[in-house]
Amino acid sequence: MNDSIKIHVLHTGQVQTDIALPFNNQPTINPIAYTGIFRSKKYQNKLPVSAYLIEHPKGLVLVDTGWHTDVRGNQRKYMGKIHYQINKAILPEGQAINEQLNSMGIKISDLDYVILSHLDIDHASGIKLVKEAKHILTSDIEWAAAKKSPVRYLQHMWEGVDVKTFQMTSSEYGPMERSFDLFGDGSIICVHTPGHSKGMTATVVQREGKFVLLAADCGYAAKSWENMILQGVIVNKREAIESLQWVKEMAKDPRCIEALANHDTNVQPHTIIV
Repeated sequence: MNDSIKIHVLHTGQVQTDIALPFNNQPTINPIAYTGIFRSKKYQNKLPVSAYLIEHPKGLVLVDTGWHTDVRGNQRKYMGKIHYQINKAILPEGQAINEQLNSMGIKISDLDYVILSHLDIDHASGIKLVKEAKHILTSDIEWAAAKKSPVRYLQHMWEGVDVKTFQMTSSEYGPMERSFDLFGDGSIICVHTPGHSKGMTATVVQREGKFVLLAADCGYAAKSWENMILQGVIVNKREAIESLQWVKEMAKDPRCIEALANHDTNVQPHTIIV
């Protein structure tokens, strides 16, 4: 078992949103229902915010970072009015990513890679908490998109952090058949799954013919791909459908150990061994 891979599924608090944000299948005449504007509080729901610590023979890899501890203070100031309208952060003591790693006996400097699936606030907010990691990566497509969209993406979250980008190349993986192989051995692959954002990546962790799929926000829960339910925020509907369909097919593959959406209320923190 020395060459096994462990994936620790961590919950770094919760996000409170309108139900139309994760599951845009509710009948409504309000095209911006996902923002919660003109919507009753009865449509609000709370979802987990996941991050994944991968113990790999070649190093420690963290996928996404969850909330920064600053959200425990003045959230409106930290997020700005638009994001605060759409998202409310819930981060109990001990659940920030640095606090959880510390409780596991892991120093931030022990992290070999931090991979950001995309740069939305609930995935990248905690980036400064892990800035001492050896390498912090996101796709070049997502990084470029973030620079062009200061409304959706909050630049202050990674200000002063040494974020590097990776390029995806032609691949057998994903709806776009483009991916990035982290270690060059096929064990951790960042797969281009656009739609929710331009440069979002899902992560395939595999060994000896079995794999785990970390689907990021291709869908907000397993029911998203099982029933092909798109989320409320998408930049390209066709690509969002193609990415969700790819996840659906991967999840049904008999070699798949687990397929995990980042915000699935049916997924509890646990450890997977590949």
